[in-house]
Amino acid sequence: MPAPHPHAPPHEDDRLPAANAPNRRVWTLAWPIILSNVTVPLLGLVDTAVVGHLPESRFLAGVTLGATLFSFLYWGFGFLRMGTTGLTSQAVGREDDTAVRNLLGQSLLLAALIGTLLIALSQPLTALGLWLLDGSHEATALAREYAAIRFLSAPAVLANYAILGWFLGQQNSRVTLAIMVTTNSVNIVLDLIFVAGLGMTSDGVAWATVIADYTALALGLWLVRRQLRALGGRFLGERLWRLAAYTELFQVNGQLFLRTLGLLFATAFFTRQSASQGDVILAANAVLLQFVMLTSYGLDGFAHAAEALTGRAIGRRDWREFVSAVAAATRFSLLTTGAAMLVFAVAGHLLIALLTDLPKVRDVAADYLPWMVLMPALAVWSYLLDGVFIGATATREMRNSILAGLAVYLPAWWLATGPLGLGNHGLWLAFVLFTAVRSATLGGYYLYYRRTRWSGQASAALPGER
Repeated sequence: MPAPHPHAPPHEDDRLPAANAPNRRVWTLAWPIILSNVTVPLLGLVDTAVVGHLPESRFLAGVTLGATLFSFLYWGFGFLRMGTTGLTSQAVGREDDTAVRNLLGQSLLLAALIGTLLIALSQPLTALGLWLLDGSHEATALAREYAAIRFLSAPAVLANYAILGWFLGQQNSRVTLAIMVTTNSVNIVLDLIFVAGLGMTSDGVAWATVIADYTALALGLWLVRRQLRALGGRFLGERLWRLAAYTELFQVNGQLFLRTLGLLFATAFFTRQSASQGDVILAANAVLLQFVMLTSYGLDGFAHAAEALTGRAIGRRDWREFVSAVAAATRFSLLTTGAAMLVFAVAGHLLIALLTDLPKVRDVAADYLPWMVLMPALAVWSYLLDGVFIGATATREMRNSILAGLAVYLPAWWLATGPLGLGNHGLWLAFVLFTAVRSATLGGYYLYYRRTRWSGQASAALPGER
């Protein structure tokens, strides 16, 4: 087996019994991700509280519209983190420091290019996004002002994605926690200074976010500089400036982008169909989607750990390490899933009451609570296997799982809400089936590749090498 890689974290857990080492590695990578996820809703609460105390509701509506626009927009470019993680983790497994360095350079240049393009196209993108969100005239005007400011930090946001992916590929998830805590802390403090202190409105919230994004980038680049000093290899100019050198990165990221667009469509379609049933159903479904988000906070951490560990194992062609990493991530994911299902079944009504004090919304949300109890059992496999396939850079298969899910989702929605007349239950049934098909498709691919590619007897190319 190859010697430990010089820039990988020291495996103090190798001194543990062999059965415990994979669990320790997964947990060490997962807990900073989980903790950083928890800080995200805290920022949303502060934004809402600060703007919500302004004298007119249009300011809160404007910030809500603008923030929603950027949530969807930046979610679409999440491939910059995922693709960088998968390729970097495999380079770490191969002990190819030059590739690790150049992947960082390529990803940062790509982030800068896309970020600059977003700034250049900010006006048409804002117009399209706000047209789709369909807010009031006053709220839309404020959201347009908010967006004009927020677009200024697009290069910083996307560069941070690349930096986070690069560090995670080297099994360093604590950088994620440091950057997220820094971003959100600076954002919260500036929210209070600009809005509560200086009397600014929605523009103050936007400027706070922009400054926080660039502060996080400065921290990230400082951490990158420290890491590069300890890293071997060298930057190759031809790998950074020749378009042909980006082929693998484009292939991986292109499939991830299509996969993310499919997820965005599925989520937007669900929201649109919720809205078509009236404000109460829309609000109730929004409350229930928070249950899905709560589950994802835990499952994301273990999926990220799977990305880094399986990618390194594949780079090393160490299939025993690969299997143990998947098994350990599976154990933690199933424990999280079981806990979520139990909490939702026992305390689901209490959670609904904490999320809304509107009696009608509470009552309607409670009617659909059983779907929330079921959802984690089906979603866990899509989260976990997404992590495995990102580590393997098997992104075409991830795209296919989304397409398969959509091929069931849309007909199921039409049948359940139309001929069968199931109403909102039909919408949730379709969404659950979409999740189940995604999980089943990825599961089928995983079982097939375990026999044919991800094993000691396999000699064929890996999915990411095709």
